[in-house]
Amino acid sequence: MQPHELLKAMKAKNPPVLLDVRNSFEFRRGYISGAVHAPTWKILLKLAKLPQDRDTQLVVTCELGPRAGIAQALLRAYGYRNVVLLVGQMAGWRRSGLPLER
Repeated sequence: MQPHELLKAMKAKNPPVLLDVRNSFEFRRGYISGAVHAPTWKILLKLAKLPQDRDTQLVVTCELGPRAGIAQALLRAYGYRNVVLLVGQMAGWRRSGLPLER
């Protein structure tokens, strides 16, 4: 999903769930409003708070992409059917000048 498309979707009536899989230090430095902090290791160990509905649209982001790809694969293995990555990840979001929470 493109950054501007995500920004628009997050304001919609039924927004996707945005999973930020970065570590706590990275997350505290700035995150997208409404993001759920779910580090990849918590997804792996099934400790992350995830939606029960496996059809919920999930958008996954990390800093540059590798962890998001791993998280996407794990989520699909756990039965989530609608998992996409944020194009450009958080680095791309910042380059686009889009808003961050702290």
